[in-house]
Amino acid sequence: MTTLSRLRRSLIALTLCVMAATPAAAAPPITIGLIPAEDSQAMIESSRQVLDSLQQQLGMQVKPFVATDYNGVIEALRSKKLDVAYLGPFSYVLASSVADVEAFAVAVTKKTGQSAYKSVIIARKDSGFAKTADLKGRTFAFVDPTSASGHLFPKAGLLQAGHDPDAFFGRVIFSGSHDASILAVANKKVDAAAVADRILASAIAKGQVKQDDLEIVWSSNPIPESPMVWRKDLDPALKAKIAQALANVKDLPWGDQGVLNGFQPTNDAAYNVVRDTAKVLKLDLRSMK
Repeated sequence: MTTLSRLRRSLIALTLCVMAATPAAAAPPITIGLIPAEDSQAMIESSRQVLDSLQQQLGMQVKPFVATDYNGVIEALRSKKLDVAYLGPFSYVLASSVADVEAFAVAVTKKTGQSAYKSVIIARKDSGFAKTADLKGRTFAFVDPTSASGHLFPKAGLLQAGHDPDAFFGRVIFSGSHDASILAVANKKVDAAAVADRILASAIAKGQVKQDDLEIVWSSNPIPESPMVWRKDLDPALKAKIAQALANVKDLPWGDQGVLNGFQPTNDAAYNVVRDTAKVLKLDLRSMK
């Protein structure tokens, strides 16, 4: 064997040894954007158990990301700095129009067993109000200007029925919370109010109000819960793993939604009701926080 041949064999052997001793490159982490909160660390901690479960199931590092506002999460998706994100219904509609993303899963909670809810307008039964037309000139409570079920959806419903809230009601207030609106109706502080049906059901279950005292005079179409979204260009195999991992997440807390009973599949079309509502209200979705 020539000296050159021996050198070649030695180099090959050395290369194989180095390759064997060098660990395989770690898979890049999955980055997940979360709905912004005043305290980003508190938001991460409230989602920690879910993130830990995903990391364990996927066998990959899961890195949370919280921006200062929804637009920050959407921009991170658009620039491919995020793989997955948890967005509100209105912010998802905006994201789908400016970034190559799609909704794929929605949380189901132990408490409701559902992935959608409704906005309802309530009044006292002894008021005699049976339909929205009966509320002309009356006092009315919305929850908050940015509340989907406590303002945006019922306002759109009223407009579609030909009732402009600014002119239709005698006085309009924003109560600040669904519970406050429910109690305002029950205690005759206002004649009617718009609230989320699940929060009304909770108030009744807790004995805060009596079901027999209240009347539902209007109900919205189902409002989809906040979706999990992913970039469309993620690897299909990775998508399947993420979707299955989320479906398996049960008996863990998830932000303010309560204890999870998994995430079920959803799709972009489920949020057309949000798009229609935005059109009715002529909303600038970029202003939605």
